[in-house]
Amino acid sequence: MPCDKEMLNNLIDNYTNLQRIKKSDDVQKELEYQLKILKAKLESFGIVTTDLDL
Repeated sequence: MPCDKEMLNNLIDNYTNLQRIKKSDDVQKELEYQLKILKAKLESFGIVTTDLDL
């Protein structure tokens, strides 16, 4: 099913992104970069993220 492949792809992306954060020389910088990418993806689907920001 296409949905299963999409879900699997998303899980792999999440795993690799977390690994990038974990292994980064500058964890805070990598974390901010990953958040920026995720925010852009959410906003491209019309999801406003400002209410979710801490």
